[in-house]
Amino acid sequence: MIEFGFLIRDRAGQFTASFDAVLADVGIETVRIPPRCPRANCYAERFVLPARTELTDRMLILGERHLRAVLAEYVRHYNGRRPHRSRELRPPRPTHPVANLNSHRIKRQQVLGGLINEYERAA
Repeated sequence: MIEFGFLIRDRAGQFTASFDAVLADVGIETVRIPPRCPRANCYAERFVLPARTELTDRMLILGERHLRAVLAEYVRHYNGRRPHRSRELRPPRPTHPVANLNSHRIKRQQVLGGLINEYERAA
């Protein structure tokens, strides 16, 4: 089981003192980003938006165990196989050569039941 010690959040009005108190009761310290610093939370938002739009907005999550399994598979794809524009469309940790999509022999591998597709050269 993963233990969380901190929750980093913005200063939005929907987070009340009672929200922080509930988290404090289970041992989670709430850390608020500085006021008027929209870039302070950019690293978390860079992962959260794609995870929401590509994954949780399109799947029915059946429970915590299912959510953990789906997020683990998505994190594997996100960190290992997803192309990055800043790196000439190369994934950060490639396990296969980058597929040449101009070739006629491309193999598609479905991730998360076909919600996401990964492509590589066919043997």
